[in-house]
Amino acid sequence: MTHPAVKLVDIRDAPLDVAEIVDALDDDASGGLTLFVGRVRDHDHGKGVAGLEYSAHPTALDRLREVCEKVAADHGVNGLAAVHRVGTLAIGDIAVVVATTSGHRGEAFDASRDLIDTLKATVPIWKHQRFSDGTDEWVGAP
Repeated sequence: MTHPAVKLVDIRDAPLDVAEIVDALDDDASGGLTLFVGRVRDHDHGKGVAGLEYSAHPTALDRLREVCEKVAADHGVNGLAAVHRVGTLAIGDIAVVVATTSGHRGEAFDASRDLIDTLKATVPIWKHQRFSDGTDEWVGAP
């Protein structure tokens, strides 16, 4: 069953477009739209990051949809979108965008926080960081 508030859910190997996510959630009933954009930063754990790759388990898109459906149902939002990037990303690239709309800002903020936190904790997407000192690290991998 698809919750009507879930407007856009995807995992892509192409650059993400924030405007696409905002456009997908356009409706006249929503007074609040919250947007979280996760970008590749140049450091982690006190080390310089040279770049990274994201990879996704074949079930990741289905799991992301499940998370979106649950968050939409739990928070009663008007719209919800979540798009995550996979592949090789450079410093400053957008890795993930989540957004929600609702009649009021409070519900949108709460839903967006729940969405990004649950996505990061449960969707099988793994980050392989390459550090500037030549070391590397897998994050989120089993």
